[in-house]
Amino acid sequence: MASVTSSRPFHLIIFGASGFTGQFVVQEVARCAAESPGGSPLKWAVAGRSRQRLEEVLKQAAERLSMPELTTDIDIIVADVSIEESLSIMCQQGLVILNCVGPYRFYGEPVVKACVENGAHYIDICGEPQFLERMQLEYHTKALDRGVYVIGSCGFDSIPADLGILYTNRQFRGTLTAVESFLNISSGPKGASGHDATWQSAVYGFADSRSLRQLRKKFGHKPLPVVGAKVHKRGFVFFSKEIEQYVIPFMGSDPSVVKRTQRFLYEEEHHSPVQYSAYVGVGGIFSLVKLFCGGLLFWFMVKFSLGRRLLTTFPSFFSFGMFTKAGPSMKQIEDTCFSLTFFGEGYSEGTDPAQGRPNAKICTQVIGGEPGYVATVSAMVQAAVTLLNELHSLPRRSDTHVGGVYTPGAAFYKTTLIDRLHNHGIKFSVRTFQ
Repeated sequence: MASVTSSRPFHLIIFGASGFTGQFVVQEVARCAAESPGGSPLKWAVAGRSRQRLEEVLKQAAERLSMPELTTDIDIIVADVSIEESLSIMCQQGLVILNCVGPYRFYGEPVVKACVENGAHYIDICGEPQFLERMQLEYHTKALDRGVYVIGSCGFDSIPADLGILYTNRQFRGTLTAVESFLNISSGPKGASGHDATWQSAVYGFADSRSLRQLRKKFGHKPLPVVGAKVHKRGFVFFSKEIEQYVIPFMGSDPSVVKRTQRFLYEEEHHSPVQYSAYVGVGGIFSLVKLFCGGLLFWFMVKFSLGRRLLTTFPSFFSFGMFTKAGPSMKQIEDTCFSLTFFGEGYSEGTDPAQGRPNAKICTQVIGGEPGYVATVSAMVQAAVTLLNELHSLPRRSDTHVGGVYTPGAAFYKTTLIDRLHNHGIKFSVRTFQ
């Protein structure tokens, strides 16, 4: 474990620990701290606006995990995104800040700024491409100058997809040129559900999609080269033989994050870029019709301020119960799991990708528990632990010039994060291609 100096008493600080996701992060960090070798304990603290609520979260975690010491041994830091000084004080006390306060488009930047200015590394679970890419544009050079790593999207959005592509590439014998992924979420009799904060992120993300296109122009990137045969995009809706249900393009941050990682690996490591398309299963024809009707209503309402206000005020009604202000029950969380299956193609060893069609295929899979509050939490905490323990393996320009804003794949591609995830409930495997 990285050493903690007298000026930095904590390895990890969970900011937003009293939020719906934050409380699960608290429990996961407590479990990881209990796993730490006796000689180098993981020292951590919780942070947020309300000391009383943070005390309640620690009490709840203590009862659930049978760790009464959590209520007496874990420090509490009062910090608020609207009070810059409080964020600075928080960031000066930790090596890594785990930011659980969303939607990030509204509350994320002050935390990134405070981390960069005060020398603390930053990790979040953001699934909002506008925020993630804007932070790269505006803070990459500043983070490099300060030796700070800012790593976004370290939850279900988008570690399974981003590291799944890296895993698939490593298992492929030859030149991998294209991958399609298919997400399937299985739930119990009570169905799956998400929290209101995720719904808000989706509402405002779709409403502001034009700004993302404008933002990307500011990078001035040249198109990534297409190696081998160019993959043609499928239709908006089609029946997938791969997962035997109707699918649509995945609307989350995975395609954005994966492309940024592929650009980094191409430009910095001279790797051959992989084309990527992401899809998600929606079920049978009845589910497809319901999704189509709901999607049309959603698309129309996000265009107007009144519509957005109604969507965020009544999430359960407009999402057909998929998102609620209360969030999923423990039973729903326990009964839900995901599988993300990757179908890749490319050219076998010794074959020139410039000649002919791909002649080799591979199928891999990433599986895990409930995406939002089990897989996300495990991914975030293991990313933080990897950063602490393998800082020397993260991207660096020189021995003294380190830091920057990165995707998980770019940040962790030389680390053991995939192995850590595999040992904490997110399994990577090669499947028989069908």
